[in-house]
Amino acid sequence: MADGTGAAPSMYPTLLYTDAKAAISQLTEALGFTELAVYEGEDGSVMHAELAQGNGAVMIGSRGRAGLFASAMRDAGPTGVYVVVDDVDAHHRRAAAHGVEILMPPTDQDYGSRDYMARDTEGNVWSFGTYAPRLPG
Repeated sequence: MADGTGAAPSMYPTLLYTDAKAAISQLTEALGFTELAVYEGEDGSVMHAELAQGNGAVMIGSRGRAGLFASAMRDAGPTGVYVVVDDVDAHHRRAAAHGVEILMPPTDQDYGSRDYMARDTEGNVWSFGTYAPRLPG
């Protein structure tokens, strides 16, 4: 859901995957993300990728690389990310049609959101819904 300001998001979840190429494929094909950039190393590993959804984005990379961030993330567990989408049911149908593991089907929540929950190929939990917190400013 775009905010209409054209401003870049100020927060970008960053996830490392054992098979980053498979993750990018699932996120774009099954979950509707748009690939903005993918930079590969000489060995074909994903050094850095950027995928967009609405007015937000996520950064993806391959596990096992060198560097401080890779070292800090070495034993990090699955991550949970919430993404605002306009049509939860259509988004869910697309994900299910691509074989994504659905943890919770589209559900109306007490706080007014409609959302569903899925798990990606490496265990990260993605929630997609209509709840969009209003930020100050």
